[in-house]
This record gives sequence, C-alpha cells and structure tokens, in this order.
Amino acid sequence: MCGIVGYIGTRPAADILMDGLRKLEYRGYDSAGLATVLEGELHCVRAKGKLQNLQDKLDGQENPARLGIGHTRWATHGKPEEHNAHPHRDGSGRLAVVQNGIIENYRELRETLKAQGHQFTSDTDTEVVPHLIAQYLSQLTEGDLQGRSRLLEATRRAAQDLLGAFALAIVSADFPDELVVVRQQAPLVIGFGQGEFFCASDTPAIVPYTRAVLPMENGELASLSPLGVEVYNFAGDRQRKHPITLNWNPIMVEKQGFKHFMLKEIYEQPGVVRTALETYIDNAWAPGQADRTPVQLGLPDDLLNGLDHVQVVACGTSWHAALVGKYLIEALANLPVLVQYASEFRYSPTPLIPHTLTIGVTQSGETADTLAALEMEQTRRAAHA
Repeated sequence: MCGIVGYIGTRPAADILMDGLRKLEYRGYDSAGLATVLEGELHCVRAKGKLQNLQDKLDGQENPARLGIGHTRWATHGKPEEHNAHPHRDGSGRLAVVQNGIIENYRELRETLKAQGHQFTSDTDTEVVPHLIAQYLSQLTEGDLQGRSRLLEATRRAAQDLLGAFALAIVSADFPDELVVVRQQAPLVIGFGQGEFFCASDTPAIVPYTRAVLPMENGELASLSPLGVEVYNFAGDRQRKHPITLNWNPIMVEKQGFKHFMLKEIYEQPGVVRTALETYIDNAWAPGQADRTPVQLGLPDDLLNGLDHVQVVACGTSWHAALVGKYLIEALANLPVLVQYASEFRYSPTPLIPHTLTIGVTQSGETADTLAALEMEQTRRAAHA
C-alpha cells in the first residue's frame, strides 16, 4: 500500500517528509517523490526505486520550504517509472497531489478532462485528481465557498466525482499556507504539533513529532494551515473533532533491534496469538458448566444456530491467515470451511450454500477487494431471501 506524508509548519518540510517516508518503507514501494511550496513556486522531485535515489536528488539542494507532501508508490496503474511516480501535477504545474488507493472511474474522468483541454503525462489513475481540482478551481465563485477556502472547496467537489478507495494530500503554489487532505476508504491521520501540522497514511510517520492525532473518517476532508485544522464532510458541513493522545512513543513503533520489520513481526507472533486467545477464551470455564462455553466470541446466537458451512474471502497475506483459520475451524468446530481469493470472488462468486457464515479477512482493514466481495455476498443473499 502506498505511503503518504504531509507537513505544514515552521520547519523545513523536506527533512520531515523524508523521515516520514522512511518510517513507511515497511509498506513496500517502487518509487517515491516530494512536492514542496516555496516563494510562490511548486517544486517536485521524483525518483524510481529506493528512497535513497530520491535522497540523492535532494542532496545539495537548499530547500527551506515549510509546506510539502511526500509519497512512496506501489504501482497499480502504470509501470514503476519516474513519470508515474507521485506527486502528480495539474497542467499548470502549480498544484500537486499524492494518493493512496485506487480511483475506479479514472478512465471516464480522464476522457472528460481531455475533452476540456487537459493533457496527461502519466499512465496512472491519480493524475486525474490534480486536473479535476484545477478544473473546479477555475469555475469557483465567491458564492460557492460559504466560508471554506478555495482549495478545500475545489477538492471537495472533485472528491465527490471520484469512485473507489482513496486518501489524498494536496498542495498548491497558489495557496502557500494550506495543505488539504481527504479520506475515503483508505487510512489517513492528522497530527497536531506546536504551530505545525502533519498528515500520514500511518502513525509511525508522525509519532516522532507528535502524539496528538486525529484519525480521519470516511467521507471527510480537512484544511491544515498555520492557524489550525478545519474538518468537513463531503457535503461541506463543518465537523467538530478532537484529537486523541497516543500512549506509545517512537521506540515502540520502530524495529526494536530487529534487522527487518518482517523479522520483528515473526518474533511477535507468539505474543499476538496469546493476546488474541486471552481475549476470547474464558479461563474460568470448567467442563460440565452448562451455562458457559470455553470460547466467548461475542456473536449473537441466531448467527451461529443452524450453521453448516463457513466461507472466508481474503487476499494476499490475509488469504494465508485464512488458510490457517480453515484448519483451526475445521479441527475445533467440525465445520467445513471454504477459503477464496476476494479478488476473484468479486467476479466469479461461488453458488450460494444455505446456512453459511461468510467472513472477510483483511490485512489493514482497507482491502477494497474483500470489502467489495462481502458487499456482493450480502447483496446476493438479500436477493435470495
């Protein structure tokens, strides 16, 4: 999954952005880039491959910009080449966007924008976003704003045109004191500092700078400025939100002496399994207690009564976890379990089997294929009810 970092404040943004992107390297990526705003100009640097390639391009450049966004990309639309790396800009080169997720209707939007004179230079779905925002910026009147900034309002209107799961961070040379962020089915968190604000797709990127964070909800966008943070929903209504304080420090989210995050996670597995079991197993249970069971899942009785089969949909690492779950459920509950790839289930769902419990497993809670598969299953069951 791609990584997003954003900063607006009093310190040089590039150093903070690069440090945040390093904290997100564990997510995997094939290219990286930064966009900063300085003295009325947008400066964008991108590189294919590892972050060090981007750092090599930045070395020797004096860039005291106090506003910027950074990104690590995992290719979905378009090859992992520099011209497909984020940030992506509009036709003027003065507005830049980074994105996590997928814009499902980007082809239709791209054709519409082309007909309006916009020219594209990448193969990505993301590039439609800065062009779409720029298009709305050119159309806005003072009466459209209703107290919202022009960049926020143009972004809000553009977000309503986008289909899919996405998180966005936007900066513009024409709005040098504002960073706009959007969340729709992809994680994004805002960090609060002393006269500075951050955004990131995961908290490790900003924990070294602040523990006061605001996780954004689906269908929300926010304007970050030196004066504070304003959060709105997609309908344009101001939201009253309060940050929370994380009770862990930067060391807790680092590799803690392990060479790789994967190695750290391997060694953490026994503790994670123990914690999960302690959550659901009733240690006070004893054989023969008719009114108690050893496992308390917190599921309603009518969900489990008459259950004959279990179906699990998942992708990638979650699919492997589901295979382990299949073995455990079949061995302990004596129920047949079918595990399916969510990405394939979307397009070729299996025949409906009565008295089946369908479980969706995701690695991050944001897997679009799994969510779509569950929605499809729910629709199918409702149609056959």
